Amino acid sequence: MTIAAAAAEPRVVPADRLAALPRYGVGVLYNAALPSFLRESWDALDYLAVIPDRFWTDEGEGRPERYTPVEAPIDILDRVAGHLPIVGHSVGLSIGSAELFDTEHVRQIARWQQRYDMAWHSDHLSFLRVKGQDAHSQLAGLPIPVPYDHDVLDLLAERVEHVQREIPVPFLLENNVYYVETPDQEMTEPEFLNRLMHRTGCGLLLDIHNVHCNATNHGFSAAEFIHAIDLTRVVEVHIAGGSEMAGMYTDSHAGAVAGPVWDLLDDVVAHAPNLCAITFEFDESYFPTLQSEGVRAELKHARAIWDRHHA
Repeated sequence: MTIAAAAAEPRVVPADRLAALPRYGVGVLYNAALPSFLRESWDALDYLAVIPDRFWTDEGEGRPERYTPVEAPIDILDRVAGHLPIVGHSVGLSIGSAELFDTEHVRQIARWQQRYDMAWHSDHLSFLRVKGQDAHSQLAGLPIPVPYDHDVLDLLAERVEHVQREIPVPFLLENNVYYVETPDQEMTEPEFLNRLMHRTGCGLLLDIHNVHCNATNHGFSAAEFIHAIDLTRVVEVHIAGGSEMAGMYTDSHAGAVAGPVWDLLDDVVAHAPNLCAITFEFDESYFPTLQSEGVRAELKHARAIWDRHHA
C-alpha cells in the first residue's frame, strides 16, 4: 500500500473498552408488568435493562427544572439495584435528528449512569424527534432509520463522540427495524454500522429480532446480514417476538421470542467474542398471555444458549 493510500484509510478505534466489560448473561427489559416478577424471580436474571426515559417526565429543552422523577417506579428500580446490575437503553436521544442534538438529554443519561453504576448504556440508531416551534419536540411515533450515506455518518460520528466524552462508559447504538426501503443509499446497513463503530469506538446493541423482521419483509438472509457485521463490536443483543399485520411482519414485541430468532441468537453468541448480555423484551400488554412462567421459560432458553458458549 502506498503512503497516500494508507493515509486515506479510515482510522479504526480498537474494541479494547468493549472487551473489558463484565459478562452478565441473561436479562429482561423492564416494563410496568414486571414488578411482581422481579420480586419472585431474582434468580432468573443476571441483570435488568431499563429505559431511563420512562422514569421521569420531560418538560422540554431549556426548562430550568426539565426532568421530574416518577417516584413509584424509581423506588422499584432502587430496590432492584440492590440485587442486580442495571444497564440503560434510552429512547429519547434521537441521535439521527438533523435539526437538533439534545445535549441536556445526554447530561441526564450521564446522571443516571452514575446513579446506577451502569457498565454501558445504549440508544437507537434512528431519529424520533423533529424540532418544534416551542420547547417541545414533535415525536414521530416510532424510531425512523437514518439514511446510510456519508453525510449522516459524519453527523453521527460527531454526536457519538460527544456522548462518549460526557459519559465515561461504552455507548452502544441499536440497529433499527424498517418497513420501507430508502432508495439510493450510499452504503449497506452492515457497512454503515461497521464504519460508525470503527470510526468512533462505540459498540453495537444487535437487535436480532429487528434483523429477522427486516429479512422477512425485504427478502434477504438474516444470517448473512449478521456475519457482514463486525461481531467484535456487539456487546448486547435483544431478542423478541413479532406479529403479522396487513401482510407485513412487525416488530411488535408480541410475547414469546420468534422461532427463527433462537437460531440466529445461537449463531451470534458463538461468534461475538465481546458479547456481555442477552436481553429479552416484550410489550407489557402481552404479560397476561406470557405470565411469569412464560417469561422464565424464555429466559431459560436464552440462558441455555449463553451457557453452551460460555461454559
